[in-house]
Amino acid sequence: MSLVRVRQHVNPLSQKYQSPVSPPDWERVYADCTRPLHLDIGCGRGQFLLTLAQQQPTWNYLGLEIRQPLVVQANERREEFGLTNLHYLFCNVSTSLRSILASLPQGSLQRVTIQFPDPWFKRRHQKRRMVQPELVQALSTYLVEDGVVFLQSDIEAVAKAMHDRFSEHPSFTSQHSNWLETNPLSVATEREQWVLEKGEPVYRSIFIRK
Repeated sequence: MSLVRVRQHVNPLSQKYQSPVSPPDWERVYADCTRPLHLDIGCGRGQFLLTLAQQQPTWNYLGLEIRQPLVVQANERREEFGLTNLHYLFCNVSTSLRSILASLPQGSLQRVTIQFPDPWFKRRHQKRRMVQPELVQALSTYLVEDGVVFLQSDIEAVAKAMHDRFSEHPSFTSQHSNWLETNPLSVATEREQWVLEKGEPVYRSIFIRK
């Protein structure tokens, strides 16, 4: 499999990304749809989920990504490993997340990760950021009670903005008063590894759905 150059940033508000995707038949995607589901929003090349899916075969994993070539490559790698508990889906979460969540087996969504999303530093571009009130509301509807949301970024302002969005919603409760010092998951993303190797901080938080 050859890697192709893919734009690092994609504007989710551009016209080409406004058509919602049709969710697949999950019974065809996963060998067992009754397993708990971990959703990674903005999964990039998918290495994080690829590793987790091998480590924890009793879970299903779904990665959502707006850059279609990365999704194609990620699914090719999944096929190479013969994994039946992992899938990657090309979509714009701002237009497709709710329909995707509604199509999942009821009660399956138990864990969500949003890691190192595009920061969109300029104030006029911050409406392009992934974590908006609509995303938080959708997760509050479909995440199971006591389900977990794990957030992290190497940009403190972005991490704080995500933290504030979830803090403002009555369905979510923060599990700590300060940033988490370590990642509670067994796998680090490629971005996280790169940041830590540079000796720079990562800002992490966990929320539980009440």
